[in-house]
Amino acid sequence: MSRTESYMLPLNTKAFNFSLTNGVDQKSVSLDQIKGTCGTLVIFMCNHCPYVLHLMDKIVEVSVIVKEWGINTVAISSNDVENYPEDRPELMKKLALKKSFGFPYLYDETQEVAIAYKAACTPDFFLFDGDLKLVYRGRFDDARPKNDNPITGKDLTNACQKLSKGLVQDRDQIPSLGCNIKWKSGNEPDGFFI
Repeated sequence: MSRTESYMLPLNTKAFNFSLTNGVDQKSVSLDQIKGTCGTLVIFMCNHCPYVLHLMDKIVEVSVIVKEWGINTVAISSNDVENYPEDRPELMKKLALKKSFGFPYLYDETQEVAIAYKAACTPDFFLFDGDLKLVYRGRFDDARPKNDNPITGKDLTNACQKLSKGLVQDRDQIPSLGCNIKWKSGNEPDGFFI
């Protein structure tokens, strides 16, 4: 496990369109199909990361809250399952059902989507507005597996609330922190984390 901060993709970046397989029902899901009327939250995560698991219940809870504000959530797992078999699609389904995900959990087998979003860690959060332009990328909150900070989701929830009310987002956004995405050989994105 390597502690990695999110890359902080430039604000106003247009969301990369994708069509990926949902780990739960094996149906193909595109960004256009799942985008919300007000916004779309894209989360890069995986099954085994302790940072993700630490926040998981609150992530599910926040996804329900923001859906009422017109913001749909989608989670994507891009890890190399050959070297990290605990992230296999059948285990994605198991986790999604166990935690009652109210959002698709998609498998990015080629890692093309993670590369396009310049996702760096799990969890990595990207909030797009109704025009699919990036308004927030950063941390969920300041809770980590080895600190005693309460899990609130305050940073992300605040950004979602501002989006839903048409308010200006804070420009000073704090990166997310988690395990590095487990890249396949040859996919390591050397340049974009600098």
